[in-house]
Amino acid sequence: MIYGTGVDIVDISRFQRFVAENNTPLLQRVFTPRELDYCSGKKHSAQHFALRFAAKEAFLKALGMGLRGGLSWQHMEVVNDSLGKPDLVLSSKAAELFAEAGLQRIFLSLSHDGNMAVAMLVLEK
Repeated sequence: MIYGTGVDIVDISRFQRFVAENNTPLLQRVFTPRELDYCSGKKHSAQHFALRFAAKEAFLKALGMGLRGGLSWQHMEVVNDSLGKPDLVLSSKAAELFAEAGLQRIFLSLSHDGNMAVAMLVLEK
């Protein structure tokens, strides 16, 4: 049974600016160390940062609560399997809220075209 869906679209140039300005404090607040390593190692790092941000926003929308109640950007991490398929790994407060809602699975899809990055996420009970 579907509990919630979330979609978010992000302008990649916003993250290109953060990267160009070397806005490390902002990037460290929004992304986990593993995400920072992954994205920073890519030729188009801003695109990868934008996709991960969109995924986190889509999760918050699907959960229906936004970023409050002790929830942090750091409690959500986008990882890729060996074939490149994205997944959202939850920790701390995000994992607690997921369990409290009786949720079982997360389905995540990421895409980009031109200067836009989009994430679509489904939470299943």
